[in-house]
Amino acid sequence: MDRITATKTARLADECDAKFRLSDAVKNAIASTDREAFVPAGFRHNAYKLDALPIGGAQYISSPLTVAKMTEYLIPRGADRVLEVGCGSGYQAAVLSHLFRGVFTIERIEPLIMEAKKRFRDLGLNNIHARTDDGQNGWISYAPYDRILFSATAKEIPAKLFEQLADGGILVAPLQKGDKQVITRFIKNGSKITEEELEDCDFVPILDGVQK
Repeated sequence: MDRITATKTARLADECDAKFRLSDAVKNAIASTDREAFVPAGFRHNAYKLDALPIGGAQYISSPLTVAKMTEYLIPRGADRVLEVGCGSGYQAAVLSHLFRGVFTIERIEPLIMEAKKRFRDLGLNNIHARTDDGQNGWISYAPYDRILFSATAKEIPAKLFEQLADGGILVAPLQKGDKQVITRFIKNGSKITEEELEDCDFVPILDGVQK
């Protein structure tokens, strides 16, 4: 990352921290991730604003503040492997790559995952593993995961994803609850799942199947 980009990402991290108190680790992860690399060329001038931006396929790159919040809600400290459902542009996965040894991310829209993989390669983010699939299936080959993050709104969490969550693990997801969406954190302790509502939100919905 060049000095100008580093200055921009550091300022972005400060702006996120001013609106929502971040741990040093999450703040540094935001500051270490070049958001401009994940934004379509026509929107690069807005890359360092706290706005969600369209990326194609009726999808959006989330606001940096939303990404920072979701990352913080995961409580990444002490965790080793994270599964992300809904890769999109790859920006959230890139932020996670600075906090986890292994990041496993799934996207149902094939052109988006191909673009994200290229960004990961170009940025040298070698600890991110990405695939095309319906993320609601999880990624059983690399389970269990210490953390699971949904980057799209679900009506419910499939049981198979809780099965792929390690004992003591945390799953964070935007859930559709009536006419609103709520970021919800689940903690798995043996066969018991505890649930905590964190804040209202606005994400694109999870859809079934794969789109070529």
